[in-house]
Amino acid sequence: MPSFDKVLDPEMLAVDRACDDLRRGLPVIVKSEHGTENQSALLILPLEQTNSESLGLFESLQQDVGLAEACFLITHHRAETIKVAPENWQTVRISRPHWMTPQDMVALADPTLDMAAPLKGPFQRLSAPPLDIDLATIQLLKLARLLPAALIAPFAPADADILQQKHHILSAAASAIHNQELCRSAQLKQVAQAQVPLEGFEATKLISFRPLTGGVEHIAIIIGDPPRGQNVLTRLHSECFTGDLLGSLKCDCGDQLKGAVKAIAAAGGGIILYLAQEGRGIGLISKLKAYALQDQGFDTVDANTRLGFEVDERVFKGAAEMLKALHVGSIRLMTNNPNKVAQLESFGVQVSERVNHVFPTNPHNHAYLATKKDRTGHML
Repeated sequence: MPSFDKVLDPEMLAVDRACDDLRRGLPVIVKSEHGTENQSALLILPLEQTNSESLGLFESLQQDVGLAEACFLITHHRAETIKVAPENWQTVRISRPHWMTPQDMVALADPTLDMAAPLKGPFQRLSAPPLDIDLATIQLLKLARLLPAALIAPFAPADADILQQKHHILSAAASAIHNQELCRSAQLKQVAQAQVPLEGFEATKLISFRPLTGGVEHIAIIIGDPPRGQNVLTRLHSECFTGDLLGSLKCDCGDQLKGAVKAIAAAGGGIILYLAQEGRGIGLISKLKAYALQDQGFDTVDANTRLGFEVDERVFKGAAEMLKALHVGSIRLMTNNPNKVAQLESFGVQVSERVNHVFPTNPHNHAYLATKKDRTGHML
């Protein structure tokens, strides 16, 4: 367990605070120790949050310290969608055309607007291989649960200090951004537990785990009194508001959750880890955007990548730490996803058996499940 001083590391706290400002539509600064003299800091504004007011603030800050000309930063997935060759780079900088309004910038980031507001293009890719600071900027936007696209202006550290002191602009260090996801997962604390009888199995206890650095809690659902040593029947279930709560037919999440409770009860006990990883880690709002793209004919893989995300953004370090805290030695994992097995084992959890967890399809999720089988290697 890290020390309390480590938990309160100013750089880690700064990342969460920068996320908050980005979600408010405010520009923030990202700094890197690995940049060039004039490329070691970026003033960034999330394109998803761009409007006349936020863009005006960004431009006034840019002019105040004479920052370099602004450009756009997007992921290689989004670059391919708008027909900009990414050169096998993870991130791509493209020039900012003079004609682009704030609405155009939002549409650049949000593919659900591609049909309603066709992109004017063509866009010019800048000959700038990804810097550490570019990768950190994209990761920061993802941590803020925003679309990974930004308006950026590069500058030197001295200008960053001026902006911070004169205008109280928040900044975050690239190294802290890169470490934030694993740090959140590795620093979990049990904060509450209670008996919560479930339909079909009343002897159920819920234990909540909160990241010490902040963030949404994960829940361990302990059904019965499973042995905490070896081969505990376990399900890792990423939260799904639409499937778990509303009974959406677009996915099989609700069936998987209810089915896991039933199967574990029949086996006499086990654990479900209910993880705060909505939409394979992209968040509920971006998941709804992905659903809108699916309605336009894109499958679940292409919907995520058109938004600029990876196919699956989840990290299961937190799940591994929860199992260790529960003194579970090895598990029988109920999953169709080989990536869950691989990640858990990489984080020190022994998976003694993969248990099939498959349910009948319906007309609304048949294509979705077929895509998971054919394109992401799910064992369906």
